[in-house]
Amino acid sequence: MNNPYLNKKEFSLPYLTLAAGIIVVHFFSLIYAVDIEIFPAAADSLVYNFLLLIFGTSLWFAVKYSISTSEKLSNILFNNLAAAITISAIWTFSGYLILKYLFIDDKAYLEFLRNSIIWRLLIGILFFSTISLFNFFLIYYNNYKDKLVEEAELNRLVKDSELRTLKYQINPHFIFNSLNSISSLTMFDAAKAQEMTIKLSDYLRGTLSQNEKQIVKLSDELKNVKLYMDIEKVRFPDQFEYIENISENCGKVEVPNMLLQPVIENAIKHGVYESLDKVTITLNCKFENNYLIISIKNNFDPGSRNKKGKGIGLQNIKNRLSLTYGQNNLLTTKSEGNIFTAVIYIPINGG
Repeated sequence: MNNPYLNKKEFSLPYLTLAAGIIVVHFFSLIYAVDIEIFPAAADSLVYNFLLLIFGTSLWFAVKYSISTSEKLSNILFNNLAAAITISAIWTFSGYLILKYLFIDDKAYLEFLRNSIIWRLLIGILFFSTISLFNFFLIYYNNYKDKLVEEAELNRLVKDSELRTLKYQINPHFIFNSLNSISSLTMFDAAKAQEMTIKLSDYLRGTLSQNEKQIVKLSDELKNVKLYMDIEKVRFPDQFEYIENISENCGKVEVPNMLLQPVIENAIKHGVYESLDKVTITLNCKFENNYLIISIKNNFDPGSRNKKGKGIGLQNIKNRLSLTYGQNNLLTTKSEGNIFTAVIYIPINGG
């Protein structure tokens, strides 16, 4: 951390202004309170306050070193006090020697200079202790602020890493299932297998082009859903129907990338794959209480529903929503009779 007195205008300008003010007060005090002549008074004020400026600035590094080498507050304060006393002594006698050399023939001023050593030393201790204390709080505050920034950046990197890991779980899972479907189709319907391969290629081209984006518009998500439905329609042309009810302006809302595809895939897997009856998948979207609410419903056959595991889809979405918005209640699911419903809540304007 650099010395702010030297490197930042917001610190250096007030610091120099204060130093100039002290020089003026010092000068007039010597003239009117002690009856020193103008030239010695000016020299006394300039020499001592110039040294005060130099030693006061250098005290920043002493305080910074003291903080970096000790964890106990008592040790830091003691070290800072010792540094203030030491620098005050150096400041007092450095000024004394310079002024003694400049006014070697001015006996009246030299007598005043000798007699003022003690109170200059005490004033120096007061000045440098105050500067030291101010530096301590300034360094502590800057360290604290830097720590907050570093923690925020680390949390952001961890969050981004977790989000990418979760998002990258989706495509391989879906591709694996699609390739299995294509493989099955090649056994009895090569034309459909070719059609499904082409549609899968279109789907992957669209999703991979947005692969690095964590947030996209809902309208783009819905396009991906329709592409996915086209792929499944090749295999199950008459076994499901997809319906959308989208309220106005819902498509403009930004949502996590690849948010809906795992829910739709879950509906296909546990509805269409395992039911002899036609399955209706309905996606509704509306605004309510500062949330964008996306609900996806599908019917299923309770008697033949696969009980082996739930896969990564819904848990993946729950984790991503939690990481993105900092809430753990943004995905709910329920089964009533033969209807399964998944509801996603997207906070709007801080929701």
